[in-house]
Amino acid sequence: MARAGNLAANPESDVDGDRLREECGVFGIFGHPDAAAITALGLHALQHRGQEAAGIVSFDAGRFHSERRLGLVGDTFSDKRVIDRLPGLGAIGHVRYSTTGETILRNVQPLFAELDQGGFAVAHNGNLTNGLSLRRQLIRDGAIYQSTSDTEVVLHLVARSRKAHFIDRFVDALRQLEGAYSLVGLTNKKLIGARDPLGIRPLVIGELDGRFILASETCALDIIGAQFVREVENGEVVVISDDGIESHKPFPPVQERPCIFEAIYFARPDSLMKGVSVYERRKRMGGELAAEAPANADVVIPVPDSGVPAALGYAHASGIPFELGIIRNHYVGRTFIQPTQSVRELGVRMKHSANRSVVAGKSIVLLDDSIVRGTTSVKIVKMMREAGAREVHFRISSPPITHPDYYGIDTPQKDNLLAATHSLEEMRAFIGCDTLAFLSVNGIYRAMGHAGGRDSLRPPFTDHCFTGGYPTGLTDQTGESKQQLSLLAEAG
Repeated sequence: MARAGNLAANPESDVDGDRLREECGVFGIFGHPDAAAITALGLHALQHRGQEAAGIVSFDAGRFHSERRLGLVGDTFSDKRVIDRLPGLGAIGHVRYSTTGETILRNVQPLFAELDQGGFAVAHNGNLTNGLSLRRQLIRDGAIYQSTSDTEVVLHLVARSRKAHFIDRFVDALRQLEGAYSLVGLTNKKLIGARDPLGIRPLVIGELDGRFILASETCALDIIGAQFVREVENGEVVVISDDGIESHKPFPPVQERPCIFEAIYFARPDSLMKGVSVYERRKRMGGELAAEAPANADVVIPVPDSGVPAALGYAHASGIPFELGIIRNHYVGRTFIQPTQSVRELGVRMKHSANRSVVAGKSIVLLDDSIVRGTTSVKIVKMMREAGAREVHFRISSPPITHPDYYGIDTPQKDNLLAATHSLEEMRAFIGCDTLAFLSVNGIYRAMGHAGGRDSLRPPFTDHCFTGGYPTGLTDQTGESKQQLSLLAEAG
């Protein structure tokens, strides 16, 4: 229990490292005179998927134009002068939370390179589990890297392909990738989208004024008034040009396995997945949790903002009133300076404050979406007790996270995951609550619309953080290459 033991000794030591970190968000549009401005709006809607950096690349009159900055979308792209530097009918954009590569400007996407068939820009949501292995081999073969991002592998593989046509070169590159990806790419004539063979990371198609759009979530279509067309299928490559949209399916068909954490945490509540509201699914998770882990309490209180829909579902199913017992301060950034230990220990109060009138003297159900290290949970429970809570029954609307993610979610290594190193009773004692319960794996599948729970032979979602069932090879982690296509071919 290397790290977990340290946390137990000093639970106040980690102010901001106890939440699941968003992956990234991608957006692209082709053939629209306001391409860059629309892309900036789309990225605003996807800001929840990454807050470290944002970038846009456009093409116009034989030239590619790039603007990439550290910080939020609004810090750069609300400035009309910046948008004016991104002319053209086609543009792609990216918001970033780094899971591979440092937070420095040269890692900000979209990445761009001049290839022998012309310029190519690419933006990536996900993580390549053989990215480091490919990088080392490419460098040994003479490649010169400009970033430490695994996304740059795609540029090098496309550049080195000997196929005659660009799309064939792009597919040739995809065949060498392992892991999770949704990609948007821009050439001088095309907008390209691709989703990994299992569909782990999301990508949707929209339409605005007769022009096609690619985006990580449907909420990015809503903000610009675009119509949802469909999801990009797992293993599909779509090519958008002046001639319209065409679909390529270069991989053998296998059962899709989208990441279940999109529904639990990452996607915005107003987005749709397979035509189903993310918000409604999260409410159903709360309802399933109320059935599995009831509590004799006076109020149900969510940990904002991610715990709100599940808390509403728990309250409705249990008949216990829902109250906002914690108020979130939305104006505290992740980079707030905490110069001394005494100030760091107050870190959670900068983001959350107890609504004492709701909490005092009450037995409460405190509901959150997940527990990672557990340190934030310690602070929240302590805050509730200091506000006068008589009892704190902590309920989590997902199963215990026992395994790290390698597909674009920034989770700690296994020794740093509280549920991987502690029993349920040890977790309860560490957090300081009166009772603790998680939604079961079968419960979350029921909430996702699978009445029979999880099918262990053909699970419809990627749920490795709960089960350890990684759906692809993990070459960089284990040294063993196991192509994701052959992995599920037996089950396909």
